Amino acid sequence: MTDQPGPHHGRYPYSALPDRPVYDWPGGKRLAVYLGLNLEGFDFGRGLGAELAPGVPQPDVLNYAWRDWGNRIGAWRIKETLDTLGLPASVIVNSRLYADCPGLIEAFRARGDEIVGHGRTNSERQGDLDEAGERALIAQATAALTEREGKAPAGWLGPWISQSRTTPDLLAEAGYRYLLDWCHDDQPTWFATRKGGRILAIPYPQELNDIPAIVARKDTGPQFAEALVEAFDEMLEQSRTAPLVMGIALHPYIVGQPHRLRPLRRALAHIAARRDDIWLTTAGGIAAFTEASGTAV
Repeated sequence: MTDQPGPHHGRYPYSALPDRPVYDWPGGKRLAVYLGLNLEGFDFGRGLGAELAPGVPQPDVLNYAWRDWGNRIGAWRIKETLDTLGLPASVIVNSRLYADCPGLIEAFRARGDEIVGHGRTNSERQGDLDEAGERALIAQATAALTEREGKAPAGWLGPWISQSRTTPDLLAEAGYRYLLDWCHDDQPTWFATRKGGRILAIPYPQELNDIPAIVARKDTGPQFAEALVEAFDEMLEQSRTAPLVMGIALHPYIVGQPHRLRPLRRALAHIAARRDDIWLTTAGGIAAFTEASGTAV
């Protein structure tokens, strides 16, 4: 009896890391590190949102205000930390924040950070929409970012890591060069899209991500910071035999809280202290290098 493969997405084939070519990132480095800072807006009295205290009826003042604190306070504290440590960021933004939080995205733009598309608001999931509705969501968010930033965003992360079966196709057709929704690899991967196209998947973490770690698994701030340090040290060692990407996903209303920011700052300082041994970059920088060098799986 011949083994038959299970249902498959058809985006990429299986590839074992030891079988792949070995190459270097810029500067002869083997570990690329980027920070994905999520700046998100939420509807008052409706829609989705992470919950500090679950099950509160709408209008959910407790959880709405907790998340709003991130844009008013936490994001600015994280910005100070990034400035002090000299760390770049890929700032993953809901387009509605230009209106809801004037000056917030602009402050990170002034640092030279990359601005990444993240839908209109995190009160909705694009995977819940039909194809026309999802195409419109992508188009509206892209138009807003393009107008305000003076150029189209290269990358996209779906709100709530949500995709439909056609999301990579729609993103490629909208001009996106890479997506961040998949955590299936530690190297960039080419995704096949319809009409013979393709789009890069840049590794985005779900383990080194404060929402799954702190909100879901109930890790403390020190535990999350320790995970960052342990992962960094291990991946730096592993990268001797293969180039790797380490992403760190942060949300200001979670790790911007004072009791979590202090251990986070120590973890980021640990990484920054090894800047001569790694490529500190952005998700877009990884995508651009990969496209130019032809090194993706």
